[in-house]
Amino acid sequence: MKRILSLFAALLLCGSALAQSYVPSPENLRERAAFQQHRLGIFLHWGIYATYAQGEWYLETAGLRQEDYAVAAQSFCPARFDAAAWARAFRDAGAGYVTITSRHHDGFSLFKSAASSYNIVDATPFGRDIVAELARACADEGLRFQAYYSLLDWIREDYPQGRTGLKTGRKGDRQDYGHYFDFMKAQVKELITQYPNLSALWFDGLWDHDQDPDFDWRMPEFYAYIHRLKPELLIGNNHHQLPSDGEDFQMFERDLPGENKAGYSGQGIGTLPLEMCQTMNSAWGYRIDDPWYKSVRELVHLLVRAAAKNANLLLNIGPMANGELPAPALDRLAGLGRWMRGHSVSVDGTTSTAVPEQSWGVTTQNDRTLFLHILTPEALPCRDGLCKLVVALPRDLRPSRKDAVALLTSGAKLSYELSRDGFLTVTLPKSAIEDIDTVICLSLNGF
Repeated sequence: MKRILSLFAALLLCGSALAQSYVPSPENLRERAAFQQHRLGIFLHWGIYATYAQGEWYLETAGLRQEDYAVAAQSFCPARFDAAAWARAFRDAGAGYVTITSRHHDGFSLFKSAASSYNIVDATPFGRDIVAELARACADEGLRFQAYYSLLDWIREDYPQGRTGLKTGRKGDRQDYGHYFDFMKAQVKELITQYPNLSALWFDGLWDHDQDPDFDWRMPEFYAYIHRLKPELLIGNNHHQLPSDGEDFQMFERDLPGENKAGYSGQGIGTLPLEMCQTMNSAWGYRIDDPWYKSVRELVHLLVRAAAKNANLLLNIGPMANGELPAPALDRLAGLGRWMRGHSVSVDGTTSTAVPEQSWGVTTQNDRTLFLHILTPEALPCRDGLCKLVVALPRDLRPSRKDAVALLTSGAKLSYELSRDGFLTVTLPKSAIEDIDTVICLSLNGF
């Protein structure tokens, strides 16, 4: 019996090793590090649904039949689309990468695809490959380029129907996941081979079969196929779970890691690079009735709080059907750019710290500097024009010389006291407090 139990234990260990078989390549690890160097990314939800101006789920929410919805493709002609202008706006905002919906749940592809004629080149009067143009523009501006890809499809007959897309008129008599899986492999190969600067794939839709736990998406096989084609390519999946074997970064929808206010991000936090995605207003795709854009201050605070949790912020914009970015989105990008030009060092290339979030704000750090972000200045006690910031610091984050504390934007030195038990008290003029985020720099390791 002991020998049988030992053999069983060995088989379990072997099975576990097989289940966790993905070993990222050195190139992949370098890509992960590069991914974390730029804390701001731009997300673009764009497709023929922009013609309806009712969001990216309009085929589903309006209960349309696929042949009626597809009429939008015949009139989708974004004549004002200028990939170079978009990329410049994203770069000037301080973004480091761009992720665009190459194919959303409605099955329409924004790239030239031999696997499906339902694409921007073959099915619209526009006739141009939007993904190709944006990929080139991003390369020209030094931006990393990534592609969102939907794992589910509301119109293809071979896709096994899940809990969404049930009103589009599919017959449901030709459901064949093996055939659909091969289609996805073909399209993903096109994305990888047609756009050489593609650095990551952002998958979505696994939740469509969450009521069918026995459904096998064959993700390990899919991931292995992708990594064989391009080992350095990063893979993320918006499945609202801990990362699976074969994934390279973990994403959180509409919430920062460890928070779940929107109800999509109750999963734990793994060890992979982190990213949270959020809309600039309310919807992902363009909605004409959605004017509720977050202020520049709100967006900066979201970016800073993401960096403080060692995460990127993937900030979404829904372009209009004519090819333009909405004016409020451009305004917010410009505002972000103004802030980033004086403060990017306090978020880009930084990590989280051992200091928890404070009533007044958060902290980030790099090898040389601890950054104290005052996001809520009203939490500071102020008297006679002077404010006091008090924070407990671990030993490795304490200042090492008298002039080690200064304001980021002006460089003005600030007086401080450090108690024996590590409590730092910084005194700063109330007049030095900025509208959005006052950043105090604390030099580390003698720098």
